[in-house]
Amino acid sequence: MVNGQVRGQVAREAEHEISPEIGDRSVPVRQLYRIPEAMQLLSMSRSVIYEQIRAGRLRSVTQGRARFIPAAALNDYINLLVDESRGRYGEPA
Repeated sequence: MVNGQVRGQVAREAEHEISPEIGDRSVPVRQLYRIPEAMQLLSMSRSVIYEQIRAGRLRSVTQGRARFIPAAALNDYINLLVDESRGRYGEPA
């Protein structure tokens, strides 16, 4: 199974190269993030993340009992914050 091992090694190396470093841990780039990962990526506390979800400003999905934040929802939320900062002060962020 040499071919499968090589593919797995290449995939792990590629994932490591594009993974953002957060503190002393690396968060893999993917489509869904758990709440603790979203907390790290957004530099927000758990309670603030859940407040934003309840307010409808940050979208989330559930699978069984687990809650995930889609990568697209993180991007949308960041864009929302940038747009709000521009509108509030009339200057680019």
